[in-house]
Amino acid sequence: MEKDWVRVFHTEHGFQAEIAKEILENEEIKCVVLNEHDSTFPSIGEWEVWVHQDFSYKATELLKELIH
Repeated sequence: MEKDWVRVFHTEHGFQAEIAKEILENEEIKCVVLNEHDSTFPSIGEWEVWVHQDFSYKATELLKELIH
């Protein structure tokens, strides 16, 4: 990941990562979704959502309910 970007959300479910991405993009926060699943064992791994560190607090606040 590029410098100054932080992970604000992670999940085992791709659909939750896409929901998080949509929430952030609706607030004009650029984000990146990374698929960290193992190619040999697709059931192992996570989806991660990353934002620039300047938006990490706001992103975390927006995703609070999705995290719990």
